[in-house]
Amino acid sequence: MASARDRILGRVRSALGREGPLPPAAAQGLDAYVTQHPAGPRPAADWEPVARFRERALALASTVDEIETLASVPQAVARYLARMSLPRSAVVWPELAGLEWAGAGIDAHARKATGSDAVGITGCFCAIAETGTLLQLSAASRPASTSLLPETHIAIVPTARIVRGMEDAWALVRTECGALPRAVNFISGPSRTADIEQTLVLGAHGPYRVHILLLQG
Repeated sequence: MASARDRILGRVRSALGREGPLPPAAAQGLDAYVTQHPAGPRPAADWEPVARFRERALALASTVDEIETLASVPQAVARYLARMSLPRSAVVWPELAGLEWAGAGIDAHARKATGSDAVGITGCFCAIAETGTLLQLSAASRPASTSLLPETHIAIVPTARIVRGMEDAWALVRTECGALPRAVNFISGPSRTADIEQTLVLGAHGPYRVHILLLQG
């Protein structure tokens, strides 16, 4: 019995007037085109990427702070939590577990987030200057729930990982990862919706707050 995939491809071939798969020469040409990933037209980008990312992130209702070293992250997080009157307990990506959270007065848990976690702290694969967007790739050491379930998401963004546009972000994924992970998440500020009477509501499908720590270098 043909699989669902075979049936779907069969209907596509029939609509195209083909009786079977493409000849090898034609298939190789298409494979080469997909591998090359030719870029289409792009708007002018005469801005500095870090400044542009900060500008767009703020426009999307994220907040932004700057830090000099990774070791200074816990203290920067502590200051933000105090300023926002948020609990000093957070779930963090396992790769961030070695930071001095306890010394900053933060009870950090390196595990997947649950519905009861108020604060999630993550890194990012890269960030997109043109739109102020964070790009995250799923992995066992980088659970997506950490940025999706808590009401407050704090993201560490190295300035060296800020690329100009979406095309550059995908090129970086292909270069550094080869095969795509199971999930690629794009985060552009707090979750929002205006479905009801065109009234903007934050936190509709995810965090109410996104705080970005720009790590220099």
